[in-house]
Amino acid sequence: MPATDIALPVGRIPRVGLGTWQLRGSAARTAAEAALQVGYRHIDTATMYQNEAEIGAALTASGLARDEVFLTTKIPAERISDARRVLEDSLSALGVDTVDLWLAHWPPPDIVGAWQAMRKLRDEGLARAIGVSNFDPAQIDELITATGEAPALNQIRWSPSDFDSSRLEHSRSRGVVLEGYSAFKSGALTSPAVVDIARSLDRTPAQVVLRWHIEHDVVVIPKSSKPERLASNFDVFDFGLSADQVARIDALAR
Repeated sequence: MPATDIALPVGRIPRVGLGTWQLRGSAARTAAEAALQVGYRHIDTATMYQNEAEIGAALTASGLARDEVFLTTKIPAERISDARRVLEDSLSALGVDTVDLWLAHWPPPDIVGAWQAMRKLRDEGLARAIGVSNFDPAQIDELITATGEAPALNQIRWSPSDFDSSRLEHSRSRGVVLEGYSAFKSGALTSPAVVDIARSLDRTPAQVVLRWHIEHDVVVIPKSSKPERLASNFDVFDFGLSADQVARIDALAR
C-alpha cells in the first residue's frame, strides 16, 4: 500500500492535503484548524485565495511545529514581475520564514523567465521547493530544456473523468509529482462504478475517489469546511483498491 507521502527534491509532500480555494475569513481558519486536528499535515493556499493570513493563524493556533505542516502557496501569473514582494507578503501573512512549495498558479506569457525568478528566490531560501500549476506537458518540457530543472510538482485539475495515462507517464518520466484538484467534479461521486466499488468496500464514494488518486501516486487536495467531511476525506490510508477497481475508475474518462 502506498506510503502517506511522496518524495520531492527537498523533503516529502503528504499525499492528501486540504484545498482552500473559495474558503475565506473565519471559514478558512476554522476549516484549517479542524483539518490539522484531524491529522492533515498539508495545506494548499494561494495569493489569489486571499486566505493566507487565516491559514497562518490556524497553524499558530494548532501548536504544531513549523516542520510538521507542509505549506503550499501560489503566485498569480500576472504578478510574476513582482515575485519577491508577492512571496514575502505570502510569508508574512502565513507567519513563516519559508514555504514548503511555491507554485506558479497559471502559465505566464514568459514561462522561462518566471521559472528563473522563482528559482532565484528558492535558492535564497524563501521556498524549499518550487513548481507549477495548470501547465501542460509541452510547457514542462520547455522549462526543462531552457533551465535543466523540472518543476518539483504540477498541480492540475484531476478526477476520474480527467484521467490521462499519457499525462501520468509524462510527469513520472520527468520526475514531476502530479497533484490534483477538483477531485469530485464531473459526476465522480455518483458514477455507478465508483458507487459500486464504495459499497463493496464499505467506504464512501469520496473515499474511493481519493484512494484512486493515491493508487496512481497523484497528490490530492480535497476541500471541505465540514469537520465530519474533513475526517472522512482523510480516512483513506487503511484500505486499497485492486488493479481491476482502479481500471474501472480509469475507464470513466473514456
